[in-house]
Order: sequence, then structure tokens, then C-alpha cells
Amino acid sequence: MGESNGGNGRRTEVLVVVAPDPDADPAVTERLGRQLQREIRDLDVEHVRMASSASTPEGTKGVDGATLGTLLVALSASGGVLTTLIGTLHHWLGRQRAGQRIMVTIDGDTIELQAASAEERFALIDAYVRRHSGGRDDG
Repeated sequence: MGESNGGNGRRTEVLVVVAPDPDADPAVTERLGRQLQREIRDLDVEHVRMASSASTPEGTKGVDGATLGTLLVALSASGGVLTTLIGTLHHWLGRQRAGQRIMVTIDGDTIELQAASAEERFALIDAYVRRHSGGRDDG
């Protein structure tokens, strides 16, 4: 999913799939998906857009018809934008019902965020961000 951004360095495309609590009202889950899209748009990302589940890359885990939203986010490789994005997703998920989860995919590598202690989520997120930022802390 990562690709070159001309001569300006590397651009990373991040697939964000939000799967709702199975008992949630569809209208509420759609509203929450749009809210998350607005929160991501407020970050220093190149773009964020809704993508259909049918257009997600082959092999992406957890994508099915019950997904609340599938977002495609483009980041420039400079700065701590990936760290900020993952942190935003983590905080957004913390404000939602326990049954929801988020899958984040970069270059075929997927991390699933769901109900876990804050410490467990932080450790998982930290390892994932380091893997996709060349082992450096870009936050």
C-alpha cells in the first residue's frame, strides 16, 4: 500500500477499517464512522476518504459486510503523522462501546485494536508504529 510521492519522499497509505459492535444501531455506527473521518481529516494527513469494503486489498483481515467504515488515509513519511494517526484511532476507540474494533493495515501488515487495557494497547501500537517508521520514534 505504501507508494512513492514523486521526489518528495515516501507516501504511506493506511487502510482503517472500523467494525462496530454487532448490536449497534446502523445509523449510529455510520455517524460514528463519519465522526472518525472528520477527526482524521483534522490531522496533518495528505487525504482521507471513505473506501468500500469491496475495494480493500486482498488478504486484509476482518473486512466484511458488517464494517462501519473503511477509510483510506494517505500520510507523508515526514514527521510523526503515523504516530498521531494511531493515537487518534486509539483514543477514538476508547470513547466507543466495548464491542467495536479497528483494523489498521499498512503494506499488508494489519494490527487490530479492540478491548484491552490501555497499557496493552500502548505496547501493541508502539511496536506497530516502530515497524512502519523504520524502527525510529517519529513522534
